[in-house]
Amino acid sequence: MFEWLARNTLQHLPPELAHDLAIKALGSPLAVFAKAPTVNNPVELMGITFPNPVGLAAGFDKNGDALHGLSKQGFGFLEIGTITPKPQAGNDKPRLFRLSADQAIINRMGFNNKGIDHLVKQVKKSSYQGVLGINIGKNKVTPNERAVDDYVHCFEKAHTLCDYITVNISSPNTPDLRELQNDQALTDLLNGVKAKQLECERKDGKYTPILVKISPDQNPQQLAFMVEQIKAAGFDGIICTNTTIDRPDSLQSESSLTRESGGLSGRPLQQKSNQTLGLVREFAGENFPIIAVGGIIDKQDALDKIKLGADLIQIYTGFVLKGNQLIKQINDHLNSEDTA
Repeated sequence: MFEWLARNTLQHLPPELAHDLAIKALGSPLAVFAKAPTVNNPVELMGITFPNPVGLAAGFDKNGDALHGLSKQGFGFLEIGTITPKPQAGNDKPRLFRLSADQAIINRMGFNNKGIDHLVKQVKKSSYQGVLGINIGKNKVTPNERAVDDYVHCFEKAHTLCDYITVNISSPNTPDLRELQNDQALTDLLNGVKAKQLECERKDGKYTPILVKISPDQNPQQLAFMVEQIKAAGFDGIICTNTTIDRPDSLQSESSLTRESGGLSGRPLQQKSNQTLGLVREFAGENFPIIAVGGIIDKQDALDKIKLGADLIQIYTGFVLKGNQLIKQINDHLNSEDTA
């Protein structure tokens, strides 16, 4: 009841204010009132045992400030970030918009975060013992030709504190970031980060898997190239997908909102994200690890991702809209005999 009241109260506040208050509440003792049991539905992937296949997508807790409360919501794993080497304010406000009629959100946050050193401190002092991913990016002021420096800096700082690292090159809200998905820029970035991963393994005695989070806005030829390069570089998995810059004709919310620039998430992203997921599974082969995110609003949406080839799923907008009950509903549905 407390969780339901809190969520519905926040829905009446400006979106970014509501999000900031939710993070503060989840990082405080109040989080105990929204506690949910973790469903035991283990999945083995990348040498990691995930307690259940439903994770929190990056972007909700960018700085690791809410690990205390998020650990009590029933997730099988958490991914925090996107984090950059230096703190940055992100784009000008307003930059977060609810499309209530569409069960969707538009954001153009721009990697607003407190920097990798803050996140490291938060993780170290946290009591969270579950599976943790850290999503890394580059600072806005870093030119693409030096982007690899930002990614390897964050990897080196974070890799001993988490179970996997995600390289985010697909956010639409940092200028030219998606150019890193193309041609030689992608190859150079992947090889640079892979070299740092292996160097850190030799130095610290810990191999930390790396995934790449990709865009839903690539055509099949681009996707095939990306998958080939990701596998050739020796990366450990792919996350499908980030938000989309497309605006489907089906949107029902006010045009003043739907015209806002930024990444669209939630229900309208589902079809495009699923199409990307299906292609990536085809290109990557049967056994390459894939985590699916994008448009999961109910339990059937999650099952659809699994049937398309996902090994694990992540939620964000669905969690904002429906709270921790969605985590249990998905796990129960995936466990039920009629979906076997």
